[in-house]
Amino acid sequence: MKKACKKKTYSKSLCVILLLLIMISTLPIIGCIENGSSASVSGESKNAFEGRQITVCAGAGLIKPMNELIRNFENETGAKVQVRYGGSAEIFGTLDSKECDIFIPGDYYYTKQAMNRHYVFNESVKNVTLHIPAIAVPEGNPANVTGIKDLAKPGVKLALGDPKGPAIGKVSETICAQAGILPEIENNTIVWTATVNQLLIYVLSGEVDATIIWEDMANWGETSGKIELIPIPEGQNEIETIPTAISVYTEDPELAEAFNAYIAGEETAETWEKWGFEPCAL
Repeated sequence: MKKACKKKTYSKSLCVILLLLIMISTLPIIGCIENGSSASVSGESKNAFEGRQITVCAGAGLIKPMNELIRNFENETGAKVQVRYGGSAEIFGTLDSKECDIFIPGDYYYTKQAMNRHYVFNESVKNVTLHIPAIAVPEGNPANVTGIKDLAKPGVKLALGDPKGPAIGKVSETICAQAGILPEIENNTIVWTATVNQLLIYVLSGEVDATIIWEDMANWGETSGKIELIPIPEGQNEIETIPTAISVYTEDPELAEAFNAYIAGEETAETWEKWGFEPCAL
């Protein structure tokens, strides 16, 4: 069942009309997703965007569902969707360099910053899914971590996302600060990573006793049976909302609008849920 995502207050966008932005050049190739199939793209005829291309900038933690959804969109519309994955702070930087048409970070915070700087059309912002932090430990939980407070115990080795990098880094810092254990957490952290995906490597290898990742990552095949998740109680947690938005610099507003609507549409809910996400109620 879908849960309602946190409501956000949007400011008015600049009076910019999407249709005045016409395609003036071909976007550089960043890496096409191979064709495949998943949910259907409603409202668009087969090959409606044949020969046209957009670039999506998405948080690295979204790679599994996004790859599947992009394959399907390409199959149904004939469009080519290039994708850049990275930490949310990293892909935020690409907005200023005008290198993406669709912006999908791992945390609403970055979309809000994009709105404030007029990098995206405010009216295009759509909530897609919830992003729920959880503690991850190696199989067997050798450090006997049972909750947030245990991460502060002397000798517990942690890997955490860089607060200036992936969305999970800023969120983890907030969770630990609210719990009153941030100095101890910083002392126990042996590595700060640039993406949430890198955190899995440290847990899977047993180099650290625990980390904080997104709950949905436990659905990835490479983690099956190799890590254990410890839920963070809602009162101690910082559950985020993943939004999608159209860049004001897009050179194909029609195609960008079609993809933006698709990625947050009802027909994609099953794919998001398959990968452990909780889609937002429409």
